[in-house]
Amino acid sequence: MSSVAALGGLGFWGFDLGRVFGGGRTIGSAGELSKAGRIATGTAIFGGRARKKVAVEPDGLREFQAHRPRLFALAYRMLGSASEAEEAVQETYLRWDGTDRSTIRSVEAWLTTTVVNLCRTWLVSARARRETYVGPWLPEPVPTARGELGPLETVEERELVSLALLTALERLSPIERAVFVLREAFGYAHREIADMLAVSEANSQQIFRRAGIRVREGRPRFDVPADQARELIERSLKAARVGDIEALERLLAADVVSTADGGGQVTAARRPIVGAPAVARYVAGLFRWEVPGMVMALEEINGALAVVVRLAGEPALVVGVDTLEDVVTALRLIVNPEKLTHIGRE
Repeated sequence: MSSVAALGGLGFWGFDLGRVFGGGRTIGSAGELSKAGRIATGTAIFGGRARKKVAVEPDGLREFQAHRPRLFALAYRMLGSASEAEEAVQETYLRWDGTDRSTIRSVEAWLTTTVVNLCRTWLVSARARRETYVGPWLPEPVPTARGELGPLETVEERELVSLALLTALERLSPIERAVFVLREAFGYAHREIADMLAVSEANSQQIFRRAGIRVREGRPRFDVPADQARELIERSLKAARVGDIEALERLLAADVVSTADGGGQVTAARRPIVGAPAVARYVAGLFRWEVPGMVMALEEINGALAVVVRLAGEPALVVGVDTLEDVVTALRLIVNPEKLTHIGRE
């Protein structure tokens, strides 16, 4: 991790960062149950339901652990939340542990079907919760430099875990999201998807086509090389820090959008800011004070370079940056402390 710049002060990003580090950090229940990739004996909570303690059966646990990374990657793409994905994987293990495994013909198919259908159920209640969410909702950022979400070797693989696409997936119904993720991200055949989701093969194909149109409607697919993206982000940060609004505006697309997710936990803009002039003034205005111990760096988050702000080593803000050719097209500022616990543990 290379440091880009020392951050300016408490109002640097326009957020009350003191509230982030005021002792109110919330750790997801799955994070308490699972440490260093090991599922612990204890009580799991999924969708607000407490589960009784279970005993760990060594052979079953070892077999489950072989599939755990893929299950997490799948659940995260389904839910857009690392903490909720961990809970889904934990619940899948509890069901696995309580099942007569001699009746299971394909472990991969059984586990995949279980976690996907848990996520479908979870998404129904999640939509109700997000209707009352304070301000815009953005996905929970996940570091990907060490393969946390599986191989990301192609443009398409990186796009499928990007903050932009995960945000767009919110437009889909739970069944559309399941079909899209299983087919596009994991390459399952429609026959296999149909068996998992209890739909016909023809219906799976129709759902996939419809979901693809809805997700990518109006979204240009353009691969900006990492070196070019890094240079553009660093130039933009430099212009913002010195208050050169004109230079910053030239680096922004005319219709650039800045979206902030504070979740009501930290003060953040409640509505997206649109247009180069407004976004340039907004970003430049965030560089006002100096805060000791605050550092900003560029890291790989969700398959792309992002700005990560840390205070005393703890993450306080993640800024996803969308680029197209030689301009920034979107900024996604995630400052909700509940969404930074996973990246903090990593």
